[in-house]
Amino acid sequence: MLLYRVAGDGDVEVLLGHMGGPFWARKDAGGWSIPKGEHGPGEEPLDVARREFAEELGSPVPAQTFLDLGELRVTSGKLLTVFAGEGDLDATACTSNTFDLEWPPRSGRVQQFPEIDRADWFSVEEARVALVRGQVPFLDRLLARVAA
Repeated sequence: MLLYRVAGDGDVEVLLGHMGGPFWARKDAGGWSIPKGEHGPGEEPLDVARREFAEELGSPVPAQTFLDLGELRVTSGKLLTVFAGEGDLDATACTSNTFDLEWPPRSGRVQQFPEIDRADWFSVEEARVALVRGQVPFLDRLLARVAA
């Protein structure tokens, strides 16, 4: 779910989450993601996008209508389906669910890390640098839909 808002000057801004865990801890450029998750058989992609947004950011999606930005296969091989909704959210108040990871590797010690360790608003141009590369095309799709 790609939350967006239109600033006073007409520029579009998007809310992104910085991926949590030790691998992403020191990566900023290319370390941000659209809040997302996997859906199982029989689940509606929009319902899953709304659920994952709430789990990863600690708040329901503050939007009533959604734009279907379509699907895209990313470098990991996963097929992403992204929806966008216009709304506003205090990025500093976001809190994420967690995942378990053996860290340090081969230590036998399992630690919990947030899926998203922080969230922030970006202009579309800033988001092009911040996002993991495979998700960048969704920014162009968003701009095309918002401009229409």
